[in-house]
Amino acid sequence: MSHDNDARTDRDDPGHPSGGEEVAEAPVSRKKRNIILLVIALVFVLAGIGWYLLDAMVLSTRVITDDAYVQGDQVNISAQINATVTAINVEDTEPVKRGQVLITLDDSNTRNALDQAHGQLAQAVRQYRRQLAQAIQFDAATVTARAQFERARDEYQRRKPLLAQRAASREEVDSARRQYDAARAQLEQAQAQARAAHALIDGNDLWHAPGVMQARAVYRDAWLAQQRTQVISPVDGRVASRQVQLGQSVQAGQPLLTVVPLHDLWVDANFKETQLGRVRIGQPASVTTDFYGDDVVYHGHVAGLSAGTGAAFSLLPAQNATGNWIKVVQRVPVRITLDGDTLSSHPLRVGLSTYTRIDLSDAADGPMLADAPGVRAPQHTEVFDARQRQADEAAMAIIRDNAGDLLTDTTESTNP
Repeated sequence: MSHDNDARTDRDDPGHPSGGEEVAEAPVSRKKRNIILLVIALVFVLAGIGWYLLDAMVLSTRVITDDAYVQGDQVNISAQINATVTAINVEDTEPVKRGQVLITLDDSNTRNALDQAHGQLAQAVRQYRRQLAQAIQFDAATVTARAQFERARDEYQRRKPLLAQRAASREEVDSARRQYDAARAQLEQAQAQARAAHALIDGNDLWHAPGVMQARAVYRDAWLAQQRTQVISPVDGRVASRQVQLGQSVQAGQPLLTVVPLHDLWVDANFKETQLGRVRIGQPASVTTDFYGDDVVYHGHVAGLSAGTGAAFSLLPAQNATGNWIKVVQRVPVRITLDGDTLSSHPLRVGLSTYTRIDLSDAADGPMLADAPGVRAPQHTEVFDARQRQADEAAMAIIRDNAGDLLTDTTESTNP
């Protein structure tokens, strides 16, 4: 017992070797621990400051989504007449130019209809010439009948007073009266015939005669039907999804193939509704794809925000009013127009997924909704206008060939 107390006393003695080391080590351990805790706290503080700065200076100035896809026009080429496919001039992936003949259809029926319409138009022009000549003839007949009527009237008026003076016989007076009545009837008949003839031509020249206009319209329809046996492309692009086969009987309006203009694409980026509070039209955007990797960056700008969420325009919209409702963050399509020549040097494909980033620091005071048209330039193709002009010119040539001397500078200038 006394031995244990002596040992304890020796350990508690500051002069004892073992007791002095423990007393020296205790403050050092606490100091190290405090330093470590201070470093850890400093790391957390610096991390918080860094995250705050990152959010304030970087994350809050942009929104990013990978729910974005390349979109473009998909021009469906369809037949305009009922016919059989006799030639297919393009295949999938091939480039086509505006106005290029893609498919040729059998033109046997349309050619026969065109010949028939040609004859009808020529006949209508000649019929108008005949009507005009008849009107002139009846006008001349009216003048002759009027002269005969006036001569018979004067003869009757001269002989009628002579009857009372017994200078002329009753038979002569009656004969004069009968000639006068016959001349009047002939005049009335000639006037009626002239009115009937003029009813067909008055108020119309050759170009506006009802029969000619009707035959001209029929001819233009037949001419266009003949031209529509050549199915042409309305835009520049590339062929995709060819469905038609050689020898296939197609109907008007039936899709034959699709042409995609790859030079005019855009991106529909589906951002969460929580990301769109500061998105404005005109803000710059950058787009990358897995197709080319991060080395190729497409630059663009926000062209507009959709009028509704993707769920609102789905085939089966959600019925949130039924009570079986769970709040789900919705996404709104944002259209990104691609700028510059990157699209030409690195062409995209419709449907590719992209990573889209919008810079919120620029144009932050711009509109959220477009207040005027201008997302894209109006689309127009002139290939079908040319066909209409050519049909008019062909009809005019037939009219000129059959009009004879009816066409003058005045009548031709009134051609619609």
